[in-house]
Amino acid sequence: MTGAHYPDLAGRVALVTGGASGIGAALVARLHAQGCAVAFVDLDAAAGEALANRLGERVWFRACDVTDAGDLERAIGEAAAALGAITLLINNVAHDARREAARLDAAQWRADLAVNLDPVFLAARTVYPGMKAAGGGAIVNLASINALIGPAGMASYVAAKGAILALTKSLAREWGPDGVRVNAISPGWVVTERQLALWLTPEAEAEWARQTALAGRILPDDIADAVLFLASGAARRITGQNLVVDGGRT
Repeated sequence: MTGAHYPDLAGRVALVTGGASGIGAALVARLHAQGCAVAFVDLDAAAGEALANRLGERVWFRACDVTDAGDLERAIGEAAAALGAITLLINNVAHDARREAARLDAAQWRADLAVNLDPVFLAARTVYPGMKAAGGGAIVNLASINALIGPAGMASYVAAKGAILALTKSLAREWGPDGVRVNAISPGWVVTERQLALWLTPEAEAEWARQTALAGRILPDDIADAVLFLASGAARRITGQNLVVDGGRT
């Protein structure tokens, strides 16, 4: 899938969290194809290095534990030092663990928010001064339709994704005067290797298909298409919004 081309993205510096696999890897590759210099972080060093080597020039990768605020902030600083001021941030990192609420203790609740929510704010706060100094930028936060429909068995994940939608609104209002746009995307069930390995049984996929308006799987490139639009000048008057990409499920 090639998708649309946005000339204004060429030469920009983008940062993607959780960029070594799945949706994140598609984002890294597609931003790079647009002519961006792309930095990405991920806990999986081997997958991250393999992707960076495959893409070649204008790519920077560092293994990073996004639940460690200091490590994340240092990685972002190193990326900016290597590539230049970051004016595109894609907050993609997440962990969609299934946990029954009644069995979710305080430590696990906190750990789930530490990976699904905290890095969104911390990365945005860290890149904001550079975006302001550059005259503006774009932040795209990956939420989920689970925040809209509230499925059982995912309380911490759903809470984090709902908070991301609220945070998106707040940051868009606060940073809009500085030319920093902040939007969210809520994907439906995106078919990645992780989903195929853990959750996407033929029965579950058939049930999902019955609930959607459009036939066919949602792929990482479908989410990348939406991200590129919101990151580009084509969306220059769009901020504080949530774009749902779910084939008509919600």
